[in-house]
Amino acid sequence: MANEEDDPIIQEIDVFLARSLLEKLYLFQYPIRPASMTYDDVTHLSAKIKPKQQKVELEMAIDTLNPNYCRSKGEQIALNVDGTCTDETSTYSSKLMDKQTFCSSQAASNVSRYAAAVYKKGELHLTPLHGILQLRPSFTYLDKADAKHREREAANEGGDSSQDEAEDDVKQITVRFSRPETEQARQRRVQSYEFLQKRQAEEHWVHLHYYGLKDSRSEHERQYLFSQGHGLAENTELIKSPSEYLMMLMPPSVEEEIDKPVAPSNVLSMAQLRTLPLADQIKILMKNVKVMPFANLMSLLGSGTDSTAVLRCIQQVAMLVQGNWVVKSDVLYPKDTSSPHSGVPAEVLCRGRDFVMWKFTQDRWVVRKEVAAVTKLCPEDVKDFLEHMSVARINKGWEFMLPYDEDFVKKHPDIVQRQHMLWMGIQAKLEKVYNLLKEHLTPKKQESQSAHPLLVSGEQRVNMAKAKVRQKYGQLEKEFQKQKADMKSNDTSAKMDVSNICIKEEPVSDEEPMDTSAYEGMNNGIVNGLHAEEDSTDSLNSHFPGGCVDRVAQELKAFVSSTFKKQFVLTLSELKRLFNLHLASLPPGHTLFSGISDKMLQDMVLDTGCKQILVPFPPQTAASPDELKVYALWEAGDTYDQHRQVLLEIFSKNYRVRRNVIQSQLSQECGEDLNKQEVDRVLKDCCVSYGGMWYLK
Repeated sequence: MANEEDDPIIQEIDVFLARSLLEKLYLFQYPIRPASMTYDDVTHLSAKIKPKQQKVELEMAIDTLNPNYCRSKGEQIALNVDGTCTDETSTYSSKLMDKQTFCSSQAASNVSRYAAAVYKKGELHLTPLHGILQLRPSFTYLDKADAKHREREAANEGGDSSQDEAEDDVKQITVRFSRPETEQARQRRVQSYEFLQKRQAEEHWVHLHYYGLKDSRSEHERQYLFSQGHGLAENTELIKSPSEYLMMLMPPSVEEEIDKPVAPSNVLSMAQLRTLPLADQIKILMKNVKVMPFANLMSLLGSGTDSTAVLRCIQQVAMLVQGNWVVKSDVLYPKDTSSPHSGVPAEVLCRGRDFVMWKFTQDRWVVRKEVAAVTKLCPEDVKDFLEHMSVARINKGWEFMLPYDEDFVKKHPDIVQRQHMLWMGIQAKLEKVYNLLKEHLTPKKQESQSAHPLLVSGEQRVNMAKAKVRQKYGQLEKEFQKQKADMKSNDTSAKMDVSNICIKEEPVSDEEPMDTSAYEGMNNGIVNGLHAEEDSTDSLNSHFPGGCVDRVAQELKAFVSSTFKKQFVLTLSELKRLFNLHLASLPPGHTLFSGISDKMLQDMVLDTGCKQILVPFPPQTAASPDELKVYALWEAGDTYDQHRQVLLEIFSKNYRVRRNVIQSQLSQECGEDLNKQEVDRVLKDCCVSYGGMWYLK
């Protein structure tokens, strides 16, 4: 209290915050000015700046008429820099050192606590500084003088040599191919001094206009240092509580944060992770963990997270394998990247890893040699694939890392079905790329069973089989009793309403009895929305309820029509693959998920104006029956319909034809000479070329 009484308040000054020059005001700190240098000499001064680096270069005039100026020394410096000849590139055009260059450097990295103040009529106006730059003399002209000196010496040495000297001897050079750059090497290169210097040199200079102290433009700009409005709305930053004002004057020290160890750039804490969008959280988690059950993922995302949204996001970055989610290959190996071991591009790595993931959808065990033999990748890449999702077992192979998640499969059958369809599409692509045999496509049940080295006696096996039979018998008995009770309740309800039912009598054919098993078998034998049996006699009318027939037929017809308009010729195998991919893109509960048999799909193809082309394939072909069935759009409604029909007739007689035969046949049947472009158009629609021969797609 005594100190406050001894130090009374003499005057109160209003403080205003000026915003007009915010992020535009710099403070230049000049060195001690020589007597011969005039800062206000505008005629001989220029300036340029690099805004991103906050780097400034100023050229200031030197008063050569000042008695303190040494003229002989100035002439000598100009002669050393520019030589005897003067042109536009000369540094000193007057053959005299008449200017000095100053280059800036940042005086402080954080200038948020500094401001420029102007006091006027009892008011203090503050403008925050955007940067504080210290200007120091630049001696680049000395480097230019040294370069000129070396050029003169080289010219003198070259002049002394004989004019009859033979040409330079041919020198052997060694060509080296650089290895693909890894991510760690790229980060080291980006942080290197040479790279930073190169980046700084790439930024272009922006030339500035200099205005003197007494110039009208300078006077106009100085007015922006005053606050334009004195209202409280313009200076809300200055209306603070005492504690907030004290915090602004003396902010907490950041030294403790700087001293803390910095985490790697690829590591995020859970607190940082939960600030990101849900899709990014799931992508980062799956990219780091590689394999995860859905329950674990929900626990990591925190309470209150919508499981439906998580399911929607997880399908974009992961695939379902044995009820667990495995990160997709293109997430781990983005486009335009390569293997750190072999330099193989990302596309090939993704195919190889997809093959490993697909193998684990078929069996819990995978053999490394088999994967390497099929994918033709180096052992290091194959080992990386397997380590992502499995564990090595001695004398057994690689076992999938996590147990089968039966709970997720039971709770989300629609997700399981959609993922199964996606795997069928991937399997079809892998079959074409790797020419997979049947032994690769079927899971090895016997080998997986024999992989267990446990010795079980015959009596133990019998007891185990009896226990399984008793368990299954009890479950079947309960289900049978439940179905029997449901049937009785349905019968009683039917008898109560039988008086209100009018039965329409129709003649019944003895040759074609009524099929009552259509609805019972609706959910049996369906693989990815398609019935596996070839000789299915189901039709749309007997397979679906009456109101659903038209919707299913319309959806199926729309798919078939659009598909054949894009690809005029398709095998049944390829059509089924495209249909499975179409089903995978549909929302859950769509009408096409009810089950479409091969027979129904083929009938719809014929109903949409397509024809089956009986291509005479060789008897020793290894193609499947579905690949031997070829369908083509007979009339597309364009000018090339007749040409395509002639081409299809040609392939109904031979499965491969030469181009000259096709062109002559087209000219003969169509009655006109077709040019090369027209023939190429017809061949591109229906055929592919291999080894000089043309085949149907």
